[in-house]
Amino acid sequence: MVRFFVDVLTGVPSIVFGLFIYIVLVVGTGSSFAGYKGSLALSLLMLPVVIRSAEVILLLIPGALRESALALGAPRWKVIFSIVLPTALPGMVTGVLLAIARAAGETAPLLFTAGFSDKNPSGLLQPVGYLTNVTYTDIQLPGASTQAVAYAAAGVTVLLVLLLIFLGRRVTMSSRRMIARMDV
Repeated sequence: MVRFFVDVLTGVPSIVFGLFIYIVLVVGTGSSFAGYKGSLALSLLMLPVVIRSAEVILLLIPGALRESALALGAPRWKVIFSIVLPTALPGMVTGVLLAIARAAGETAPLLFTAGFSDKNPSGLLQPVGYLTNVTYTDIQLPGASTQAVAYAAAGVTVLLVLLLIFLGRRVTMSSRRMIARMDV
């Protein structure tokens, strides 16, 4: 049943998540746009991708690996933390990176939940600025300086995604080294 709902949520367009949070937290409470509402909408957008990828990765781990550790007398919790999770970590990191990549370029849920502000917010209870909207609005304005800001926002978005990919590769490599040490 959970798998069915996760599969359904995977196919839901991002704007539906934004509308859901808008109806529940903005209209339902009578409050205004806020940064935490946008982050909640993006979290809901990322959740099915992370769950589905974690499920697939955990199913790919051979049952013989678990059974052999249990046969040697290791408690189930130790098998999970010492064998299953280190083996599955590279795949789970990949799933998280896929979810972040999906959320990084989304603007639709943020339009309904986070609002937009050109000012620096003092907290997550106020409308916030986000790079995708800065890129979209500033590229349409006349003037070289505002278009330069749009290009800079697009560049920062690309750099953030590249940084996340680099961190994911580092985690994957360290996990592989740890698994190689366990095999010795």
